[in-house]
Amino acid sequence: MDYLKRILFFILFAVHIPGGMLAAGLSDVDTVRLDEVIVTGFVPKVNLRSLPMSISVVSDRQIRDRLQSSVLTVLTEEVPGLFITQRGVAGYGVATGAAGGMNIRGIGGAPSTGVLVLIDGHPQYMGLMGHPLADSYQSMMTERVEVVRGPASVLYGSNAMGGVINIITKKQKQDGSSLSFQSMYGSYNTLETQADAGIKRGKLSGNVNLAYNRSDGHREDMDFGQMAVYAKAGYELSEHWRTSADINGTRTLASNPGIVNIPVHDNDADVRRAMTSLALENDYKYTSGGLRMYYNFGKHLINDGYRDGVAPPEYRFHSDDYMAGASLYQSYRFLEGNRTTAGVDYQRFGGKAKNVFTGKEVLLADKSINDIAAYLNIQQSLLADKMTLNAGIRYDYNQQSGSEWIPQLGVSYLPVASTVVKAIVSKGYRNPTIREMYMFPPQNPGLLPERLMNYELSVLQNLLENRLILGANIFRSAGDNMIQTVITNGKPLNVNTGKIDNAGLEMSVVYRPNSRIYLTTNYSYLNMKYKITGAPEHKLYAGGSYTARRWTFSTGVQLVRGLFISTGQNPKKENFTLWNARLNYSVTKWLRLLLKTENILNQYYEINAGYPMPGATLFGGIQLNY
Repeated sequence: MDYLKRILFFILFAVHIPGGMLAAGLSDVDTVRLDEVIVTGFVPKVNLRSLPMSISVVSDRQIRDRLQSSVLTVLTEEVPGLFITQRGVAGYGVATGAAGGMNIRGIGGAPSTGVLVLIDGHPQYMGLMGHPLADSYQSMMTERVEVVRGPASVLYGSNAMGGVINIITKKQKQDGSSLSFQSMYGSYNTLETQADAGIKRGKLSGNVNLAYNRSDGHREDMDFGQMAVYAKAGYELSEHWRTSADINGTRTLASNPGIVNIPVHDNDADVRRAMTSLALENDYKYTSGGLRMYYNFGKHLINDGYRDGVAPPEYRFHSDDYMAGASLYQSYRFLEGNRTTAGVDYQRFGGKAKNVFTGKEVLLADKSINDIAAYLNIQQSLLADKMTLNAGIRYDYNQQSGSEWIPQLGVSYLPVASTVVKAIVSKGYRNPTIREMYMFPPQNPGLLPERLMNYELSVLQNLLENRLILGANIFRSAGDNMIQTVITNGKPLNVNTGKIDNAGLEMSVVYRPNSRIYLTTNYSYLNMKYKITGAPEHKLYAGGSYTARRWTFSTGVQLVRGLFISTGQNPKKENFTLWNARLNYSVTKWLRLLLKTENILNQYYEINAGYPMPGATLFGGIQLNY
């Protein structure tokens, strides 16, 4: 433990260096204040103090400061209790060997069917497999990210069992136009380029974002390439009504080299994803709500490849999937301090998967499932707004797995204006996916939903006129009916025999002494009775930023301890320390020079078993702003 103490001392010393030796404070960096307006975790916008669950907010400036093409890369550092697996210098990939597994407090997995990803409140996951596609979420389109740590099933239904990641997209807020361009090039022939344009004229606003990313990868046969586009338009129909529509498309080409001692050749994937949505919202003095409709779809073309000494497969995997849905909700204030929200959700998801041979096709699945739900959430302030009670109930009916009741009960209490204490009991659940029920040998159409109960106590403290923000919470999650693959009668079969028994604590500190300096640290401890991969026992991040005239420097160190990369008879754990740094220099008002280096300590480590991560890397580039 001595080396851990030395590293911790170094981090704490580094982030408190005075004057210009450490990284940038940024005047518009968001911190989670008690009066922060939160969208996720409650369909209408409310203050964080009114919500009983734990929510982390990552701002646009924090995302842009990291100089990453994927928004998910930032979240592992900034959000306690959240970990997202990686396998290389760029891209997450799909199918065998893929990364992008998302765990919140040890719930989620790979594929991450227990963590729900939203874009502006619209669910994002593959209709057949039931999990999000990690390569689809670009930083160029993101204004901020709100992460609910713990179940949010009462509002968002299945897949929100472990938590929710809500990507809130950019919107031009002031009349006029804006244009930005950023391009970086570096290690392993990696290129990341993105452009963003916004415009607002009176009641009409719009944004368009484009991105192109590619890399040779740090291993042979690990090429990655991606093109992405996002466009959004909004119109204020009146003082109380507004509408918006958007479209998002990505095409990703990724190669999987296999585990390092058993390489795979020609394991290539061509993944095309698209999403479109339409929203109509209203906001009056005593009521607000809206109608949201969305449609996600994709096409996956995969060559499973071959190992040395094995003949290449005679087939290619093809799939087409979709998810269509609508959400209708309205919030009312019946009494002083009251907010009652009622909503109805509908989803239809499915698709078709097949192995295509020369001259024939073998159907793997051709299935669609309907899901309909209704929910009611009541929030009531008491004791001169010092206490807020929050109670919710959801009824979900799934065409395949039947009905489910999901309750939630929480309380928030403000003993003084700068302190809030919260407690919550909530249920999370997840319906089995089409893949688990109908695709591949472990399939079992008789699967039941997974279920868990979460118990949590938290405190949030603002000090020094909101310049110092402290947060801490303890939790326990216990669940059953977890879907596992076991050998039954000599064959693999998906069954509801697994359990969850997780407990832990999370802490965070944000300090912004002035407009130039921003310091942050967070820590999470997770105790899992039933071990899974991709969820570290200890995770600590400390970093900060400093701006002086034309220079901005930011850095951060992340310690990960007790990360299982394999379980079973021969479990394997990883411990590693990652130190990253970034520097940018403003040549003019519209031109910046960028420099980024990652894994400065040149650590050798794995997150996906058999996929060693790259050593120290270096990238440089430019940013143009108009």
